[in-house]
Amino acid sequence: MALINPYINFNGNAEEAFNFYKSVFGGEFAKIMRFKDISSRNFGTEYPVAENDANKIMHIALPIGKNILMANDVPESMGKVNENENRSKISISAESREEADKLFSGLSVGGNIEVPISDSPWGSYFGMFRDKFGIEWMVDFDPKYNGKI
Repeated sequence: MALINPYINFNGNAEEAFNFYKSVFGGEFAKIMRFKDISSRNFGTEYPVAENDANKIMHIALPIGKNILMANDVPESMGKVNENENRSKISISAESREEADKLFSGLSVGGNIEVPISDSPWGSYFGMFRDKFGIEWMVDFDPKYNGKI
């Protein structure tokens, strides 16, 4: 079965956000590439990179279980990401209530809790929040699926 791996755009703080996510999920980054890493030496073509974007993240990847959370910083020349956008969320299916509590409490630090984690009317253990970087998350544990939806 194919995996779905979220890809997030940031306005210059992707590295800070991903260090925070790594502190909650654990593991190591699979890849970190900065805009300054794009050069004729690596790709055979010169890609102009603005000085103020050179150290920003072009691509970062954090494996989480069988999934990979990925992101980049949007170069200033492309405009800002709308940090109030709310059409999508990252949904985590935890394998236990304890794991759900750990992820919810860790990721929501400094953020805005929209739905406190608790037993839901549909039978799962569920909570929803926007983290301190503006990313929206849903954490769910459903004993019927034991974290495997």
